[in-house]
Amino acid sequence: MKVLLVEDDHELLEAVREGLEEQGIRVETATSYREGSLKAGLGCHDVIILDIMLPGGTGTELCARLRNEGNNTPILFLTALGAEDDRVEGFRSGGDDYLTKPFSFRELVARIGALSRRPPELLHAVRRIGDLEVDLDAHMATRSGAPLTLTSQEWALLEFFVRHEDTVVSRADITAYVWDDNHDPFTNLLEVLVWRLRKKVDEAYETKLIHTIRGAGYRFGA
Repeated sequence: MKVLLVEDDHELLEAVREGLEEQGIRVETATSYREGSLKAGLGCHDVIILDIMLPGGTGTELCARLRNEGNNTPILFLTALGAEDDRVEGFRSGGDDYLTKPFSFRELVARIGALSRRPPELLHAVRRIGDLEVDLDAHMATRSGAPLTLTSQEWALLEFFVRHEDTVVSRADITAYVWDDNHDPFTNLLEVLVWRLRKKVDEAYETKLIHTIRGAGYRFGA
C-alpha cells in the first residue's frame, strides 16, 4: 500500500511517516498545496492524507481540485480543525473520512486500511445501500424510490452512517460529527435523533438499516 501524506508540520509529518512505514505502508510526503497537488496528480496512491491548513492553499481546496480532475483516490483529512462546519466542508469537498488531531495512531492505521479496501463505487457522491440511495452532494435521499424528508441533524446522522457503512461507530464519534466535540455523548439526545431517523429510514421497510450494537454504538447496513 502507498500513501501520500500532505502535512506542513515537519515534526508530525516525520512521526506519522515513520509510524506508517513500521506498519509496512509506503509513504510519500508533501508539505504544501502545490507539492501535494503535483504528487497527488500522478494518481499512484492508495490513500491520500490531507491537512487542511497548508502553505499556498487549503486541503479542502486541494481535495475539490482532485475530484474535479477525476482523481477518485480515497482522501482522509487529518487536521486540528474539528468543528462541525470544518468536517462538513471536508466531506463536501470530496473527502471520504475525517480524523482530528490529537489522534490515535492505531485508529489512523485502521481508517487507512478501511479506505484502501473500499470498493470504487463507494467513493462516488451517490451511495447505494440496499434500496436506499443517498446523494451526498445534493443532500437528497430516497428509499425504494420514495424521497426522505430530513432535518439538518437527521441528514448529518444519515451522512455519517452512510460514510461508515458496515462499521460499528461509537456514540462519541457520532455526537462529535452531528453536534461538536464538546457535546456530552451520554445525554439522550442521540437516542432521540436515531429514533427519528429510524422512523423515516426503517419503519416502513422490512429490511432495517440502523442497528444498535449494545455497549459499542451503532452499525448502518443492510
